[in-house]
Amino acid sequence: MHELYATQAILEKVIQKAQEANAKRITNLYLVVGEISTYTEDSVLFYWNDISKDTPAEGAQLHFRHVRAEAQCMACFTKYYPADGEIICPNCKSVGAKIIAGEEFYLESFDAE
Repeated sequence: MHELYATQAILEKVIQKAQEANAKRITNLYLVVGEISTYTEDSVLFYWNDISKDTPAEGAQLHFRHVRAEAQCMACFTKYYPADGEIICPNCKSVGAKIIAGEEFYLESFDAE
């Protein structure tokens, strides 16, 4: 359900920005989604079709740029890409890690007419 609220927030923001630019229609949205984000492309698309009806963004195409997850071990400071969502350091096998990338979900840009 949190995808609905996040998708609504993106819709509101893009409509506001389009109105500020005197655009009549939003044609494309470019979203960034991290590999270990709780947001999924499918659920965002599912909600988008319903909430964008009768708005300047109705019919807009959503494009997703996926960001690979990256972590840094807090024990040995090795940077690595977690395999299958497992945050285990490949160097020292520690489970304490700082997430550097991969949790993103945001609007990167949009096109409007």
